[in-house]
Amino acid sequence: RSFTSQTDGESRLARVLREKFPQASAIKVVDISGGCGAMYEIHIESEEFREKRTVQQHQMVNQALSEEIKHMHGLRIFTSAPK
Repeated sequence: RSFTSQTDGESRLARVLREKFPQASAIKVVDISGGCGAMYEIHIESEEFREKRTVQQHQMVNQALSEEIKHMHGLRIFTSAPK
């Protein structure tokens, strides 16, 4: 998978998420607003989510991105623990 096509917003969010979820085995950030940075879809697979309900996992992501979320229109979050 190539990172060269990532927008600045995508790479910024991915960097923040990597800092906040150091155990993550996969982090994918996609700008679904056509590149304007208003809406993102985030996929994170991390050991930190094990034993947590989906709502708790999403709260962890929202907390990690609390500053960035202020400038967004919307956010889709998909979380999981490694199989």
